[in-house]
Amino acid sequence: MNAILSDTVTISPVGTMDLLSQLEVAKLRGTSHGGLSERFRRCALAVLNTGSTLDDARAVYEQFADFEIELLQVERGIKLQMRNAPAQAFVDGELIHGIREHLFAVLRDVIYVSNEIEGRNGLDTPAAVTDAVFQILRNARVLRTRTPPDLVVCWGGHSIGREEYDYSKSVGYHLGLRGLNICTGCGPGAMKGPMKGAAVAHGKQRIVDGRYVGITEPGIVAAEAPNPMVNELVIMPDIEKRLEAFARFGHGIVVFPGGAGTAEEIFYVLGILLNPANAELPFPLVFTGPASAAPYFEQIDRFLRGTLGAEATRRYQVILDDPERVARTMREGMLQVKEFRREKGDAWFFNWRLRIEHEFQQPFKATHEAMAALDLRSDQPPHLLAANLRRAFSGIVSGNVKDDGIRRIEQHGPFELRGDPEVMAMMDRLLESFVAQSRMRLAGYEYQPCYRLVT
Repeated sequence: MNAILSDTVTISPVGTMDLLSQLEVAKLRGTSHGGLSERFRRCALAVLNTGSTLDDARAVYEQFADFEIELLQVERGIKLQMRNAPAQAFVDGELIHGIREHLFAVLRDVIYVSNEIEGRNGLDTPAAVTDAVFQILRNARVLRTRTPPDLVVCWGGHSIGREEYDYSKSVGYHLGLRGLNICTGCGPGAMKGPMKGAAVAHGKQRIVDGRYVGITEPGIVAAEAPNPMVNELVIMPDIEKRLEAFARFGHGIVVFPGGAGTAEEIFYVLGILLNPANAELPFPLVFTGPASAAPYFEQIDRFLRGTLGAEATRRYQVILDDPERVARTMREGMLQVKEFRREKGDAWFFNWRLRIEHEFQQPFKATHEAMAALDLRSDQPPHLLAANLRRAFSGIVSGNVKDDGIRRIEQHGPFELRGDPEVMAMMDRLLESFVAQSRMRLAGYEYQPCYRLVT
């Protein structure tokens, strides 16, 4: 159980937090525990709780139910005042500087999304959603206009063993030696390892401005609190915009072993790459892990071949137990991306040419009705089946670790997923392997499935 700092603490802004208007301050200072104020409180709590072993959002909220954070307007701008915060965020009574930066990044993004994105007319078209993703990233000041492609997105499980964690760190090290930067979902495990490895390599190469970008969203941040290596944090409004940010902001993707969340990410990226409009677009995608991860990737590969077909397998490489080869492959891929974008006149900092259809952009709320209605039949174009499988895995993530998803499962029982017998059988084998390998929750929990497969 984490200790609680009962003292009242007041802090001033750092990082990229700009001045707020009186109206913006008033919106956040509401006394009710709902809407914008509660969203900010929960995200702030997650940032302060970094390093916790809890991956159950509701457990975090219940443990720190008395946590309070208030926005104060002073003559020279704003301050934050906190009570009953996690003690681990402080050293000798002083808030750790990186956590302080993350707090104001949360405030920056929550305010911007509320004022500029939510409720905007026209967000029902692909172009408008992409523009919203771009504007959030631009407001967070993470887009570098004159930097050639160098950002590797790393996906993988937060609940991995020591061998897989050390391997992800080794991959990050070899990426960093080649001057590449890292972007992850910002949590622990395979999201932290590559950043830690790259930081050591950047130090050896005397790279003083190494980037360790974390992109998350309010529904998952409590279960996967930002790790301390993150030096640029962005809070997207939902999982769909978070995934689009990865695909457009990053220049290539490395996938480490994981669970349902990693499967969701795999189906997202392959779903958009299988769109015929993206057939010629270079996008390096590597699945990797130590030699012991071979059974995991064999299961993933078998599931992808069985659901999306052989064409999907041509969009990724599986490289086992060879961090240097992974790094060389990504570096070579970056050069291809650079030349392609130069030839097409596309920006290096944002992949405008990537076609992302409506099915991959619309927020999916994992209710029992929505999960049961997913079309998981094989007689549809592969990229559309991928979109629905992505939603199915997103719902399982919600039922595993998100506060609202956990409550729905407790009230109404497991989600039901329906589809072709062949698809359901393959999905059953994949999910059972995740459970057997303890990839659904952190060690120490007995996993209770939040889903039931129906044929």
